[in-house]
Amino acid sequence: MASLREQIHDVRRLFNKTLALSVGLIAFSQFNFGFDQTAYSTTQAMDAFERQFGEYNAKKDTWVIDANFLAFLNSLPYIGFVVGLLIGSEISSRYGRRMIMFVMSIYALCTAAITFSSQSRAQILTARILNYAYVGMELAVVPVFQSEIVPKQVRGLVVETYQLMLFFGGLIMSLICFGTSNLEGNKQWQIPFGLFFVIPAIVAACIWFVPESPRWLLMKGRDEDAIKALRRLRIGCFTEEEMEMELEALRVILAEEVEQGSYWDLWKGINLKRTLIACGVNFFLQLTGNTFANKYGTVYIKSLGSVDPFVMTIVNQLVSLLGVVVSMSLVDRWGRRQMLFFGGAIQIVALYTMAGLGTPQKVTPGMQQGIIAMLSIFGFGFCSGWAPVSHILTAEIPSSRLRDMTYRTASAVNIIVQFATTFATPYLLDAPYAALGSKVGFIFGSAAVLATVFAYFCVPECKGRTLEEIDRLFLDNVPIRKFKTTNVLVTGDDEGDMGKGAKIEVIESEQV
Repeated sequence: MASLREQIHDVRRLFNKTLALSVGLIAFSQFNFGFDQTAYSTTQAMDAFERQFGEYNAKKDTWVIDANFLAFLNSLPYIGFVVGLLIGSEISSRYGRRMIMFVMSIYALCTAAITFSSQSRAQILTARILNYAYVGMELAVVPVFQSEIVPKQVRGLVVETYQLMLFFGGLIMSLICFGTSNLEGNKQWQIPFGLFFVIPAIVAACIWFVPESPRWLLMKGRDEDAIKALRRLRIGCFTEEEMEMELEALRVILAEEVEQGSYWDLWKGINLKRTLIACGVNFFLQLTGNTFANKYGTVYIKSLGSVDPFVMTIVNQLVSLLGVVVSMSLVDRWGRRQMLFFGGAIQIVALYTMAGLGTPQKVTPGMQQGIIAMLSIFGFGFCSGWAPVSHILTAEIPSSRLRDMTYRTASAVNIIVQFATTFATPYLLDAPYAALGSKVGFIFGSAAVLATVFAYFCVPECKGRTLEEIDRLFLDNVPIRKFKTTNVLVTGDDEGDMGKGAKIEVIESEQV
């Protein structure tokens, strides 16, 4: 096995300066998603936030945010998420990946102003709904853009930067919230929200220096622009022949695909299988406890009273970040399926253990600390498996003409399940409702078992494949569990004229 230094060298040789900076800027835009998630989940536990947007509880002699408003604040934003996803995907498909990144960044600057100036429940709720439209636009374009511009050898690693930057942004926001939590007055929560201006301003100023997706340009019939864009992204790392082969492989697949990109094409023929896989991955992604840990984790830890919730938020962000780094280092070596199994097993053990610790009638301080530890272990499993790998699979499984539409549909499933679990979780956790507390782990742990079964039978292994090779495997109806052992050959025409013709064919399929 190659040494770590050799592996790093192999990755670096695939990136010229333009590609490295392009990938970096696209990933950088994800900071704001991490800022949003962590800022809201953490400020909800701040005294000043509770005084500004909560109600006084005379029995407890303190200000609290009731379960109803907490559920609305964390679930209604998915209305904005869906709208942003649909609009973002449409703009991305019609006008290009760069255009939607510019539009969403300008939009985010406007919503940041509404968030920062919030004085009432109605305003903070409206601000979050509007800001989540920006998050939906990000989801519509970032993984797709990344998957279309990078070489196949590092597609998994690069697309996982979506999740890496989300948690890195969350870690920075956790540190900032920890620092502001001891300030007096509304500065506690206004300073974190003020950072929402920074990332969109940088992305809006720099995005036009990034080449457009060559695959998007080719699908729009702009062959010369596609060649120029690909050359900027590959020159110095790949030969002219390799660049021509990459574009020609896409031309071949586009010529064979009969669908014209309508919504109904998602549910016809082999595309039905691809759509259901992408939707299934996103369904199970949000059903295994992520909303409990990420959106209510700080509030729940505070309710236990055994450790500082702001310190634990930082710890959990570090653990999640470590999980993504581990996944990035392994996903293009182990493969997508193995990472889902690895992360899923950790989630199952952590969730059932957490639930078991909460079953005694009297939960001791030691048990409470064990529950908190299981939340951290769950976060590592989620962030090394399902969280980052789902974005890779949703970007690489759809057909070339239907990629935007399939990603949009699968992400809509993601959002609907997020909405349902986010809305239901406070009622599952707290009295006078279900009052399950940590025993919600029995529910989410069982969902994690089902997710692992789904991954085993329904998720293909796509590591090391170009997007066009994946298209060929689906078009030839290769069984899902034979994707890993099926060889696909891309060749030029008989005369070797790479600009005039090419073939992509399955040449061998071994039994597994």
